[in-house]
Amino acid sequence: MAITGRGAALPEVDGARLGYVESTVIHGNRIQFNGWTTADQIVLSWHGGQLVQRPHLNRADVATALGVDPEVGFSVGAPLSLGPFQLTLRQGNAEYQCRLRTPSAVKQALARIWLGLRFARVLLRASPSILKWQATKDPLHRARVKAILDLDAHPVAGPMHTNLFDDGHAPPAGLGETPITIVLPVYNAFDLLPDVLDRVERHTDLPWQLAVIEDKSPDTRVRPFLRDWASSRRDRVHLIENDANLGFIRSVNKGLEYALERGAHVVLLNSDALLPEAWASRLIAPLFGQENVATVTPMSNDAEIFSVPAICTKTDLNPGEADAIDALARQFHPQADLEQAPTGVGFCMAMNIAFLRRLPTLDTAFGRGYGEEVDWCRKARALGGLHLGLAGLFVEHKGGESFGSAEKQALVQKNNELVASRYPTYDREVQEFIQADPMITARIALAMAFVAVRSSDPVPVYLAHSLGGGAEHYLLNRIHNELQRGQSSVVVRVGGPQRFQVEVRTPDGESTGTTDDFGFLERLLDVLPQRRIIYSCGVGDADPIELPALMRRLVRRADDRQDALEVLVHDYFPISPSYCLLDSDGVYRGPVLPERSDRAHMARRPDRTRATLADWQKEWGQLIDAADQVTVFSESSRSLVLATYPRAEPVLRVVPHSLAQPVPLVETGNADVEVIGILGNIGLQKGAAVAQDLARIAEARGDFQLVLIGNIDPAFSLPRTVPVHGNYHVTELDSLAAKYGITRWLIPSIWPETFSYTTHECIATGLPVYAFDIGAQGDAVRNAANGHVIGFSAEDNLAQSILRQALDRE
Repeated sequence: MAITGRGAALPEVDGARLGYVESTVIHGNRIQFNGWTTADQIVLSWHGGQLVQRPHLNRADVATALGVDPEVGFSVGAPLSLGPFQLTLRQGNAEYQCRLRTPSAVKQALARIWLGLRFARVLLRASPSILKWQATKDPLHRARVKAILDLDAHPVAGPMHTNLFDDGHAPPAGLGETPITIVLPVYNAFDLLPDVLDRVERHTDLPWQLAVIEDKSPDTRVRPFLRDWASSRRDRVHLIENDANLGFIRSVNKGLEYALERGAHVVLLNSDALLPEAWASRLIAPLFGQENVATVTPMSNDAEIFSVPAICTKTDLNPGEADAIDALARQFHPQADLEQAPTGVGFCMAMNIAFLRRLPTLDTAFGRGYGEEVDWCRKARALGGLHLGLAGLFVEHKGGESFGSAEKQALVQKNNELVASRYPTYDREVQEFIQADPMITARIALAMAFVAVRSSDPVPVYLAHSLGGGAEHYLLNRIHNELQRGQSSVVVRVGGPQRFQVEVRTPDGESTGTTDDFGFLERLLDVLPQRRIIYSCGVGDADPIELPALMRRLVRRADDRQDALEVLVHDYFPISPSYCLLDSDGVYRGPVLPERSDRAHMARRPDRTRATLADWQKEWGQLIDAADQVTVFSESSRSLVLATYPRAEPVLRVVPHSLAQPVPLVETGNADVEVIGILGNIGLQKGAAVAQDLARIAEARGDFQLVLIGNIDPAFSLPRTVPVHGNYHVTELDSLAAKYGITRWLIPSIWPETFSYTTHECIATGLPVYAFDIGAQGDAVRNAANGHVIGFSAEDNLAQSILRQALDRE
């Protein structure tokens, strides 16, 4: 966790600001300064040292507003103890200095106390997994604790390999004649046995023998059934009946002894694993590719690190779903679907006979079972053996049917401790595998197949940004509601390390990967038979003028597939690269039509060429024309969209947001001085400059006061007489209004908001609310009994307009 302090404005040159230090972050013993600058070079200096850097971070928001290169962002840091610090900006032959502020020792101490309280809350959330780790020593629980505490060594989203669906090649010579021995220990699970055995017989596409070890099941139906079934298959099936219950490991060892006599590769199979068609050749083929492959494990709905749709998460399947998922797995390139793993998983695991000859038994020190395959795999690895995960085969695992979960949990702690004592690095390797997830490409593809078979309605596929904020809150709430109904969804996010981040979100878990290859993304999404393509927000993409054409490529309109297309207007990116519709001087001048020539409404492409506003609206207009529905959240947004795209009227819907929770009424009383409350986090487009000017007027006049319930962009400063409360919760508004004596609210936003939660929250308190007569905020106050609109003109001094219309007129 980090301590974040306020930033600072960098110097002005010829009336133009060179940039801002937007935040100062202390993490441990380091301090980091983050911001943007139009200077050619920046130098962070301290006593006896310096760090020289060119702006190198993509800041599309700043670049669009200023009409400069997107690489204007910077992040420079040094050990905190080296301070004080100075930033030097080099512009041509000139240099400009700026002294950098660091939080005082008192503020740092208070911030650390606050962070300690935050950490305690996070620790409380992690406590169930901590208790499970302490009880079982299972590395999977430890990995979950690290994820909750944000201690992961690797990013959550890993890059995907785009050759997953490449054309395959002929199977290894002689594979079709390769015999295998299947070792199947049986203990109860009678209801599954007929299907399990039938699938072995019908779906095994290599010469096979089956060793069934019946471990004195208490269910008296099991042994007679097996005797009857095996009696008619004596040429293929060898039934071993234990006189007493020996447990899983000793039963398996009996089967391995039989298999070693035959000299064929072995498949260890649980009696709750359901094999798909042509499974054996796929599972055994990797043993031909490399001599040192010890085990091969397929993907499954319940196989720990080989689980789908989310790693280490069990998912119950309905009849037929596993076979449909496996149908996609069969299309994978046979060399693109293999990855090394720290262990195999014994529910369905191919074992190389060469390693079995050297390690002929599972270790009975693991009692009745659990962890024994890890022990065998680690021993095989010490002999040079590799353990491969096979994405090109999906085997359903009913999980817990053959060995009850209560018995399993009783063994977990003891056996995990034994594994940890024998193999100290195993825990770390499992965690690294989980975090890096080298099988993410296939896991996402198979998760798509899971979503396809599970969804009766078209699957929502959202294109979204990576910036957070209101659009993200709306998206997450919409996805949450879908998950509550059992509906999975896919999010394609732009603005990350690679152009596209793919998130498959299901009620059972989530898998995430990244790619720059749109063609590969199309292939992944093509797994979904019916889709609803939904544009949420594309701000932050490397080449956003290309997004409309890419989205239209995703919309399939054929006889067998009719994808719907919806456009959500959270901001005005589909109208202009300046998604708040502000000109380059930060002023809103009404609807943005193609003839507008201001540079804020031009886009710089990756090849450094510029797209005009007419180019932009031509491309985005084609997306609007193709949409089945365009959703706006206020009448103002409706008017602005129609001003640019009048053809959208037939499909345009106004769907206002609703407040997430009730807002308490604020009691009004007599006040000697009017106190104007500004609610929310205030940046440039939200009216930070207006608030700054108004605060200075209030300090000079003394007949009214200003209070900010929220935060302000560090590029702007308020007088010390203006309280800045910081973060708040809407349920606190009554007490906060009473604390600061607020008599009315002001929404100083200077862009036509698509919807304003803060405006509606202010209205709900019952106090008078003032806002400029633009956008959704103007709509809201105009229609509210306690609302008051303030005339808005690009040429006006907006702070003076507020005084004239909100204070002086009374």
